[in-house]
Order: sequence, then C-alpha cells, then structure tokens
Amino acid sequence: MTIGDSVHLALRNLKQAKLRTALTVLGVSIGIASLAGMVSLGLGLQDQFVGRFTKSGMFDAITVMSPADRPGVLAGGLRGRGAGARGSATPEKPRPPLDDDALKKIGALQRVKEVYPNLRVPVELKYEQFAEPTSATGVAMSARNEGAFQTFAYGSFFNNESENACLLSLDLAKRLDERDPKNLIGKQVTLTWAASSTFAAGAPSMPENPLQLQRAEVRYTVVGIVEREPGPGGLPGAILSGLMIPLAKAREMGAVDVGSLQSLFRGAGQGKSYMSATVKVTHAQFTDDVENQIKEMGFMAFSLNDALKGAKRAFIILDIVLSLIGSIALAVSSLGIVNTMVMSILERTREIGIMKAIGGSDGDIRRIFLVEASAIGCMGGLAGVVLGWLVGRAINFGANVYIRSQGGPTGNLFSLPFWLIGGAIGFAFVVSLIAGSYPASRAARLDPIRALRHD
Repeated sequence: MTIGDSVHLALRNLKQAKLRTALTVLGVSIGIASLAGMVSLGLGLQDQFVGRFTKSGMFDAITVMSPADRPGVLAGGLRGRGAGARGSATPEKPRPPLDDDALKKIGALQRVKEVYPNLRVPVELKYEQFAEPTSATGVAMSARNEGAFQTFAYGSFFNNESENACLLSLDLAKRLDERDPKNLIGKQVTLTWAASSTFAAGAPSMPENPLQLQRAEVRYTVVGIVEREPGPGGLPGAILSGLMIPLAKAREMGAVDVGSLQSLFRGAGQGKSYMSATVKVTHAQFTDDVENQIKEMGFMAFSLNDALKGAKRAFIILDIVLSLIGSIALAVSSLGIVNTMVMSILERTREIGIMKAIGGSDGDIRRIFLVEASAIGCMGGLAGVVLGWLVGRAINFGANVYIRSQGGPTGNLFSLPFWLIGGAIGFAFVVSLIAGSYPASRAARLDPIRALRHD
C-alpha cells in the first residue's frame, strides 16, 4: 500500500464521520487557541514593557563618571579600595579626569555611536511676571524621538543645535501659563546666568582668572513642551530639569557643575572636566561590553541593561507559565483524539481484517490511523490559531477602550508572530501523532481472523 493510498483512505474515513471529526477538530482548536492566546499575551506584554523601554534609548546608554570628581563618601570609598588599608605608604593611583580627551578616547571604542557630556547650567528663567531659578539641561540632537522626546504635548523638537530654542516640561509650562500652556509655543523666555567675562565678550577660551564672572542674559524661543521631565542622557528619574536647551548652547554657556568647578580651581592649563557623560552604543546588546571597556579605562560606568535582562528573564518565566496553563486544554483535547480513534477502530474492525487478509501489513494499518490523527491535528491547529487571533483582537479592543477611558496609553496586548503560528500548528501535529499512536498500534495488532468474524 502506497503512502497516497494511506492518505486517501484516512481522509475518506474522516469524511464518513463528519460530526465526530468536526467535534474532535473543535476540541483541538480550542486547546491550540488557549495555548497560542496565552503565549501571545505574554509576548504582547513583553513588547509593551521591554520594547518601549528599548526604543526609548534607555538601555543603549551608559552613564560615565570619573571617581576623581566624585564627591562625598562614595569617592572616598572608591579611593580607599585602591590605596589599601589606612596608613599604608602605597601611593594612590591617580584617577583619570573625565575631560574632552577622555570623551574622544571613549568615542573611539568599538560599538560606540556617540559620546557627550551631561551639562546643566544654573539659570534664572523669566517670562513676563514669572521669575524662577532653575537649571537648563543640555540635550543632544540625537535624543530626537527618544525617551521623553517621543511625544510632545505641544510643539516639536529643536530644528538645529545652533538656534536659541528651548523645550519646557509640561509642569513648568503650566506654571508659566496656567490657562493655556500651548500659547507658550513661539514665545520668548529670558535666561540669565553667571558667565565668565570672556563669554560675555564673545571669546570661548578660559579667562586668566576663571572666578571673574558676570551676568549674562539671552532670549530663547519656546519650540516644544514635553509631557514629562527627562534627566541627563534621556533617563527618566535622574536629576530632573524642566528647561532644556541644545547641547551646543549649553557648552557655549559654560555649564557649571561639580566637575567644571573643580577644573576652575585646578587652573586653565588643566582643562575642563565633566561630572558625568552619556555614551550611546550602536545596539543594546553591546552595552555590557562597552561598559566593561570603559571601567578598564578607570572610569565609573553603569547602565540599565541589567534591569532589562531581569525583565526579559521574568517575561520568559511568565511565557512558560502561561504556555503550561494553555497546554492543559490541549491535553484534554488530545484525549478526544484518542477516543475518536478508538471508536473508529471498533467501527472498522471488519474493514481492518479485510485489508490484512488481502495483504495489508501492520505498518499500512498503523499509517492510516496516524494520518487520520495528524490530519485532525493540522486542521485543529489552523482553526485554533485563527480562533486565538480573533479572541485576542476582541480582548485587545475591549482593553484599549477601557484604558483610553482612564487616560492611559493604548497598545497591542497580544502579539502573534509567525514563529508562534508555525509552532502552534506544529505542536498540534505532534500532540495528535502522540495521541493517535496508541489507537494505531492497537489497530495494527488486530488478529485478521477475529477481525473478519467481528460484526
């Protein structure tokens, strides 16, 4: 008996018992829909949580600091490790300053896309009758469409880094104009800060006496209002600032932070060091390698990539748990396949005896029943994927309606990639073969004489 004959006989037998076959296929489809729906829910939640953070530029960024410029107990503790026990005569190894030369060396590392210092300028913000001391944070042009700058309440990002433009947080904008913050777009605010005498004269070089400062005042145009306040490097929850200017403008203004104050006291010949800097890598998967290279250079470096790994590990565990829950329905449906095949053997015992009497082997009989089981599995797998997708769309629509009514961001809670579709159908095929193996072996072991005598 050829394979074609086995397939033809198997499909003919399934057609003869249409209702029973349809019910068995429905049971398998419900099991696959449950399994695929559970796994797609876990994948959708992972995309919403991890995917958004990954796109925000948080996990491909490394914050770098120089222990030499680190104030307080932390710096002492770090230096103490290198100096050994108290009272030791071993000289402490000097820590490298985080200056422009250091940034160039870090930028030359492989997998590094961009390096820039985190600059903050203490300023006084004035708008009509409003006046408040705050800090202006320098924002790199590469931060466009990343982090807090993915969505704007009003306006847009900087057009270029040379314009006197600024961004405001929504909270700060509401303090400037309580009635309608949108009116601030296109308006000018005045920034006043303490600048060196050379800056006021238009010369960017370090003055002979860097402590000679004078008042500088420049008007900036409000071009955008962001919904939340970003920190240095685009990391929410860091040192917050409701006022943002292009990084090039912050450099021109001579941002005053701990590192720059230290460089002032060191003298003009020592160059300016920064309190911290942000390193962007080409892809989040290279963050650990670049971070280790920066630490070998003597700098402190940390990132949120470890948190991303922990979140991915948690979602993998969640996917496993959800798939196990979904597999329960598939296990129950596999019992339906066994029942269908056993009933088919009882109904076709005489037919099996005739096939064996005319030369059919045990392998031929076994193949017919395995083809029937695999056909049920494939049809149930296809129907289950479609059913799971439809149920997922319905639940996702209802959930988004509720989330939108509560003022939250909507999204796709179910993700059904192609590998999951193929995996679900393949899993249904394998489970059906396993479920049909016992009835097929039982049919193959029938004695042809007794089968022919069966009524």
